[in-house]
Amino acid sequence: MTTTDTAGTTTAPVTTAPVTTADRPRRRISARVRILLWLLLVMTVALGSVAATTRTILLRDVDHRVSGLLAQETGEFANFEERGLDPQNGRPFTDPHRLLYVFLERQYADPDEELIGLVQRAGEPDPAQISQPRSIPVALPLHRDAEARRRVFDSPHSSGTLDRPDGEIRWAKVEIARHGSAPDAAFVVAFHPGREQEGADDVFRILLAISGVALLLTTGIGWVVAGRILHPVRLVRGAAAQLTEQDLTRRIPVRGHDDIAALAETFNAMLDRLERAFAAQRRFVDDAGHELRTPITIVRGHLELMGDDPAEREETVRLVTDELDRMSRIVEDLLLLAKAERPDFVTPEPVQLAELTADVYVKARTLGPRDWQLAEVADRETTLDAQRITQAMVQLAQNAVQHTAPGQTIRIGSRADGGRVELYVADSGPGVQPQDSELIFERFRRGTARRGARGSGAGLGLSIVKAIAEGHGGRVSLRPTEGGGATFVLTLEEAPT
Repeated sequence: MTTTDTAGTTTAPVTTAPVTTADRPRRRISARVRILLWLLLVMTVALGSVAATTRTILLRDVDHRVSGLLAQETGEFANFEERGLDPQNGRPFTDPHRLLYVFLERQYADPDEELIGLVQRAGEPDPAQISQPRSIPVALPLHRDAEARRRVFDSPHSSGTLDRPDGEIRWAKVEIARHGSAPDAAFVVAFHPGREQEGADDVFRILLAISGVALLLTTGIGWVVAGRILHPVRLVRGAAAQLTEQDLTRRIPVRGHDDIAALAETFNAMLDRLERAFAAQRRFVDDAGHELRTPITIVRGHLELMGDDPAEREETVRLVTDELDRMSRIVEDLLLLAKAERPDFVTPEPVQLAELTADVYVKARTLGPRDWQLAEVADRETTLDAQRITQAMVQLAQNAVQHTAPGQTIRIGSRADGGRVELYVADSGPGVQPQDSELIFERFRRGTARRGARGSGAGLGLSIVKAIAEGHGGRVSLRPTEGGGATFVLTLEEAPT
């Protein structure tokens, strides 16, 4: 729509975006309701099919029984007509009326069955009937329905069905052969299947009623059972909704041994991994912030106090550069520890342990003027990440150099015992206080004064060694050295190839 203000200026047309169904929030149907709806649908189809099939079978049985009864009655009359004798004279019947009368006198019909004899006399419009004096439980039996009798008598067929407003009639007839001037005649068997069909319909309605009750019970039981089965799923959903970066401690109770219990276990395992990952992230941030604060403060302080004297400026640049190098080493070590949480931190492959030990020994000898010794070598092949293990062993050798004096002995070796492989670095320094044997493997933790000077390290070296050992499924441990000193052992619980 275009509008014009009071000054006569025409403004741009204003349009309103229509609200589409995609913009509206979609209502979600819970899994519990969907399961119940599918269950009810299947049950309804199954129970309805059972009821309809039962009704069809019952109606078919009624049809077969009626057809058999009609065939039986007409067969008996045909046999009587052919072989029967008149009891009055002992001769074959010559009068159709007499034949029908004698035959009907000797028959007993079913409750819904009519046996009728029809004789067409000359000059009479409708055939005369001969019937048994009995009551038929229908509104209008055939023997009182002249129109229906005429249709049956005139039909060229030997059997058929009459569809009347007063009820269906199944009939069969046997026409009587002419004897001289005898009138036309026929024997008619009529059956009213209404009551038996109503019985089949009653069974059908009873089955429908039972099916309705069964559906109600199924609805209640299915609702409860689906709720119990999906309870862990709701717990997973609730736990996922309540998870935050600050709280990853929530877990789902696991009950049973089915797929839902497996889902809960998988979800709990995922939470464990997330908790460890967030803990590592927080630890990385805390450690970095704590450890980098000091060199940053030192750098800022020296730069703020730096004067114009060239010697002072040169000394300040040297100190600042040294602190920046230390910050760079700390960041690299922290990044390495953060990578240790990844599954691809180590890439094991077959390695000759003797060759690996010798390479470590050659590289460690350049770290300082010590009495380096290759103590022992395990001559076997094992599976490990050679680069990571070399990094860990060199770190242990560097640690030994920092805590020993020139000329002191440092031994490097490897040994194998069954499926376990050990690589070690043993020094002859002051050793480690017993209370520090576990703390020294934590980040930014160093030993006490007995272990020696603190050096320039940030306290991350042994943490890196521990991460590499655990990445191989092993461990690093501290053992006393005979004669004094400390022995750091990498134990890898891997079977040799």
